[in-house]
Amino acid sequence: MVAPASPSAEPLLAFSAVTKSFGPVRALDGVDFDLRAGEVHALLGENGAGKSTLIRIATGAHAPDGGVIRINGRPQAALSPAAARALGIACIYQQPALFPDLTVAENLALRLESAGTWRRIDWRQRHTRAAELMQRVGARIAPDTEVRDLSMPEQQLVEIAAALGAGARIVIMDEPTAALTQREQERLFILVRALRAEGTGIVYISHRLDEIFALADRVTVLRDGASVGTRTVRDVDEATLIHLMVGRTLGPLYPPRGTSTGAPALELRGVGCAATGVRDVSLTVHAGEILGLAGLVGAGRTELARILFGLTPADAGEIVCQGRPVRIESPPAALAEGIAYVPEDRRRHGVVPELPVAQNLTLAAHRRIFPQGWLRAVAERAIAEAGIAQLGIKTDGPDAAVATLSGGNQQKVAVGRWLETRPRVLILDEPTQGVDIGAKVELHRLIRDLANGGLAVILISSDLPEVIGLSDRIAVMRGGTVRAVLPGGTAAPVVMAAALGADGGGAAA
Repeated sequence: MVAPASPSAEPLLAFSAVTKSFGPVRALDGVDFDLRAGEVHALLGENGAGKSTLIRIATGAHAPDGGVIRINGRPQAALSPAAARALGIACIYQQPALFPDLTVAENLALRLESAGTWRRIDWRQRHTRAAELMQRVGARIAPDTEVRDLSMPEQQLVEIAAALGAGARIVIMDEPTAALTQREQERLFILVRALRAEGTGIVYISHRLDEIFALADRVTVLRDGASVGTRTVRDVDEATLIHLMVGRTLGPLYPPRGTSTGAPALELRGVGCAATGVRDVSLTVHAGEILGLAGLVGAGRTELARILFGLTPADAGEIVCQGRPVRIESPPAALAEGIAYVPEDRRRHGVVPELPVAQNLTLAAHRRIFPQGWLRAVAERAIAEAGIAQLGIKTDGPDAAVATLSGGNQQKVAVGRWLETRPRVLILDEPTQGVDIGAKVELHRLIRDLANGGLAVILISSDLPEVIGLSDRIAVMRGGTVRAVLPGGTAAPVVMAAALGADGGGAAA
């Protein structure tokens, strides 16, 4: 580990008693935070603790109500996004802010090239630079690929490449590994350590505490808008950080596994789809079981989920539901067979942020709830109130816009929407991505309760400890097919070996 700069050195970035309110809500209450050259300073806290507000102030998106901000020792009266970039601040957000209809090279150029009224574009140089940056972050992505064709993890890597290309001295990473696999995380860690060795200061935000202990030099915890402590990472343990973040005792991260399962709820026999690269998948998931799907990005996990939900129908093999062969050629056909799907991109496909909680919870089940086609507000509200209570959604009420909820509660709404369809099989793609430790414990408990209630759950997660800790069985995918099926709790190196092609012959079923 490279030692951070001496405490006596002038910080690259320093907040002193910074405050910020939005109406009656006090988002930041006298926060102190500093970042030194050549260090990784982790910023932790539950959703709503003030982390996002703090980084938006650092990047010029918000102006503080009070306090002092210093960059390289100089007080900053007012920061705009352009001024922040000029001062060497770059932020990699959890949700990539890319233009989907432009190529990777064009998106990078918008971030890195200076504007001019009349300027000839050197397309060759633009593509060369994009290729070099993608190679630096370890991504095999062609510069002329349109962003809409990239997965969430690939978009995240493009964002990281843009920050590297800008040569920023202050890099803020907001959940940079939320959608990355174990292997991609390791590549990112190498990049972070290289940047630290070059003297870059990195603010690292993550809900995955193992990353904090692997990367960070110091950690500051926010709770309810206030800084409750800054510690040297080597002087704290996981329990201390969790207590600082939540101020309460949490239950176990992973609830006990199920003790019994029912009949097969879904069987796949040689299923494939040439358009997505999924081939010859044979797999069974039982009622009352959590079946985890592990594998690297591109292994075919999300592609398989899309087949099962009818988004990209299978063109080979057989799908059997409740012992009966079926054809699933559309989402309505999947719902009719009792299959529901919560996609990985919560904000684009999981919820409608502008709509109230009540409407979000009932959107997928209108035909069941309103068989005559007439919307009944009283019935919708009653269903929403029951869903809020069942799932433990923290909200001001059914009429609150989903955009006002924390990430974990938005995720509960996304799950609740599909539970209203009364499914027999529930596919969860990255269900805890970007949620805090408290919400993660609650979601894990919810998923286990659903399985214990007889639901068959297919869990897709890039968080390998989550797949191992929560699943009853783990199906490892590689190259578009299932290479091994392992018991839940199998050691991470064994699962990774199977994902990389060095499996020792786990059973496929």
